[in-house]
Amino acid sequence: MSRSRDLYLHEEIMLLSLKDSEGTVEFGVSYHQALAGAIISELLLKNRIAINEEKKKKLITLKNSKPFGDAILDECIEMVSREEKTKDINHWLYKFSSVKDLKNRVAQGLSHKGILKEDEDRVLFIFTRKIFPETDPGPERLIKQRVENAVMTDTEDITPETVILISIAKQTGILRTIIDKAAMKERKDRIDKLTSGEIIGVAAKEAIEAVHAAVMVACIMPVIITTTTT
Repeated sequence: MSRSRDLYLHEEIMLLSLKDSEGTVEFGVSYHQALAGAIISELLLKNRIAINEEKKKKLITLKNSKPFGDAILDECIEMVSREEKTKDINHWLYKFSSVKDLKNRVAQGLSHKGILKEDEDRVLFIFTRKIFPETDPGPERLIKQRVENAVMTDTEDITPETVILISIAKQTGILRTIIDKAAMKERKDRIDKLTSGEIIGVAAKEAIEAVHAAVMVACIMPVIITTTTT
């Protein structure tokens, strides 16, 4: 299956992270880490950056600074190009997840494409916040069909982007919003096979392994900090 309207991975992650009607993030979804992992994966797959392992660290190096034409991806490429010292993937996952107004900017891009609608509501009748309810369900429906086809069947006709999407979605709580608990349990071996990169090319497998480790650390650290300071 092809990707929806040629959306980038971080745009697909954003669609899956939002509640369709409310336009707010699904409860329990680590969307900042998911978006950052998707950005790193996109840069890896499109040969803008490379991973070099040194002293057990996965270092990110710039290969090509050619712009995508996507403001967020281009900003992240620029961040890597400006860095004087080579940094590891954990550093860049944190930096990319901390891009100013990341969620709203990705969602606004999807609004410009006619998929979401930018709006506002009030929290406790006091604070206003931006919300992005879905206006065109077609693109997200196609994304979910790709994920369900990959997980619920044994097909090997799967794009690297879909495998990476499933890997990030599994770690950040997004996958459970697509596949119900019983099916997740029943298809555990299949999900593990997909997220280990067994059925895709070397480049995508490298991206999955690197991003998997970085996102796992990013998702676990807030929990560790909370439990050790309370």
